[in-house]
Amino acid sequence: MHKFEIILYRSEEDKVFVAEVPELAGCIAHGNSQETALASAQDAVQLWIDTAKEFGDLVPKPKGRRLMLA
Repeated sequence: MHKFEIILYRSEEDKVFVAEVPELAGCIAHGNSQETALASAQDAVQLWIDTAKEFGDLVPKPKGRRLMLA
């Protein structure tokens, strides 16, 4: 399991939860529940990393910082 920061929010327009991985450009997933969106995000992270390696692109190391929520 990778330790990239994931931002989770509810899209009222689409009626789903969205999970974005800001450290990996374009890495985003969604699901009908928070759990589903997070699981899909973990799959998306692995696919992002596998694709980057396949094309010889740099895979960033997770920064390990935490967001402050308001």
